[in-house]
Amino acid sequence: MSDSPPVPPLLALAVAIVAISTGAILVRLSEAPSAVAAFYRVLFTTLPLLPVAVWRYRSAFRRLGRRDLAGATLAGVALAVHFAAWFESLAWTSVAASVTLVQSQPLFVVVGAWLLLQERLSRRMLAGILVAVGGMTTMSVGDLLGGGLVGPDPLLGNSLALVGAVMAAGYVLAGRSLRQRVALVPYVVVVYSVCTVCLLAIALAQGGPLVGYPAREWLVFIGLAIGPGLLGHTVINWALAHLESSVVSVSLLGEPVGATVLALALLGESPTVFTVAGGVVVLAGISLTARERERATAVETTGQSTD
Repeated sequence: MSDSPPVPPLLALAVAIVAISTGAILVRLSEAPSAVAAFYRVLFTTLPLLPVAVWRYRSAFRRLGRRDLAGATLAGVALAVHFAAWFESLAWTSVAASVTLVQSQPLFVVVGAWLLLQERLSRRMLAGILVAVGGMTTMSVGDLLGGGLVGPDPLLGNSLALVGAVMAAGYVLAGRSLRQRVALVPYVVVVYSVCTVCLLAIALAQGGPLVGYPAREWLVFIGLAIGPGLLGHTVINWALAHLESSVVSVSLLGEPVGATVLALALLGESPTVFTVAGGVVVLAGISLTARERERATAVETTGQSTD
């Protein structure tokens, strides 16, 4: 870790959380089909990276083997489905529910690592998952019972957000071992390029127009790339080099809070009591699971018992 980064890491992390919190609001402000908005979000994030990739990482691209390309392709497909499902979910449910549920991807990373990679699933991890599932149930079913719906079809929207979370977990799992061998820029360029092509195919299959939008819509597309993309996730990746991963992981739980506050202030969207209560429980479960997984990983690294 660097002793004297040019920007205080905690300040940079705070800016990044605010930036990614704007993502759901910008999607809501867009009048384009969700797949089209997702396509331009990834395309405009990828384009600035291409000159850097060509200029500085040509040799790294040449060293990519078939296995590396296959892993990056799989990660790109998973990322495309994540964006397509999550962007669409915002058309059917509240910002608060959608962002909270899509942020549950650490839970699915733990389950996927247990099923596919034989990583240990401790009692505390399982408890965190069960707590989060209870919160998800409260969010999805509680509003139906109480009659206080936010969105035309909250169950559909919440389901799509969960699909987005599962695909985000697949993206993380697919790229985890690959990132240990491949530099960040070549990896991101391949993954984002695959993701862009997949989103283009989805947009075309759905019949969404790619051109003919007013200037306001193009500003939204660019805002999605600059805000949540470059200022958000790029800065978070930088912060990971200067802060403990546990600090960053917990800080990411601020996205649903920030997005909910922005939706209330800018869109006049007030979450129901079931969404708020369930959301708090979901975030608690995610935090418990993520912290326990990082603790278990640290213990295994030092060779101590996890009991």
